[in-house]
Amino acid sequence: MPKTVYANLTKYSTIARMETVTLIPVVAIVGPTAVGKTALALALGETFPAEVISADSRQFYRGMDIGTAKPTSAERTQMPHHLIDIANPDETVGLAQFLRLARAAITEIAARGRLPLVVGGTGQYVYALLEGWQTPEVPPDPDLRAELEAQATADPSALWERLIALDPEAATFIDPRNARRVIRALEVCLKTGQPFSAQRRRIPPPYRVLHLGLTMERAALYARADARVDAMMAAGLLTEVESLRERGYDWRLPALSSLGYSQFRPYFAGEVTLEDVTERIKLDTHAFIRRQYAWFRSRAAHIHWLDAEQDAVAQARALI
Repeated sequence: MPKTVYANLTKYSTIARMETVTLIPVVAIVGPTAVGKTALALALGETFPAEVISADSRQFYRGMDIGTAKPTSAERTQMPHHLIDIANPDETVGLAQFLRLARAAITEIAARGRLPLVVGGTGQYVYALLEGWQTPEVPPDPDLRAELEAQATADPSALWERLIALDPEAATFIDPRNARRVIRALEVCLKTGQPFSAQRRRIPPPYRVLHLGLTMERAALYARADARVDAMMAAGLLTEVESLRERGYDWRLPALSSLGYSQFRPYFAGEVTLEDVTERIKLDTHAFIRRQYAWFRSRAAHIHWLDAEQDAVAQARALI
């Protein structure tokens, strides 16, 4: 790797001193939703020549701006962002495709002498990238997936047993309650004729990673998340969902079954009020935050936690 990769990163002292190293310096900014990851990345961009690689699996999709808290056009002009608006809501950006695109983006950013910032709260995507997971890139089979989804609805335990019969090792890393992951693993097994687990490998990537985690006291974070939901509703989230529905996007799509969108389904069916939807999004966001913390705790040894209620920007700059 040319030394120009490091030329503008002199404050990344550990890297700058290791003249013969070929590892690409990467900074990961992780943490729960609404904690301020994008704001931190933009602030760091004022000090370091950097570009963002989004690791938020909902921000891949066009037309889903408000409900995903997607960086604004002004923010994306201020700092280049990658892997945002790369697919339509009726397309699926799976882990394998994300890894291919993110790895290419890191290489390209580093070749420009800039610092890649991997920013997002989708922990599986972040650490699959940073830990070098090798995931089979098997295109979705709509007919097979529809069959498996129907089975998951009728008898989820039978679907799980079907997967374990084909791939017993899958039980060590797939939650049987996560129907989407069970279906995907079964889909790969059936399409390739090989266990899904046998196709998962880890090859250490050529990165030197600084893991920054942004956090705050839980009650304060819930309050911030609630305020953001209110702001989304005021900014026109209902209109955004209506537009997606008018364009024919189905509730069963992974994009529309995600947080901030699926909660509108009973509203459009005339079963609940808009106030009910707002409250449901808030409660589901709290639950999502708890799941995110559980994921990041499993990687806690790697993460430098920064208090978002203190001067997180100064803390981060001191570590880079």
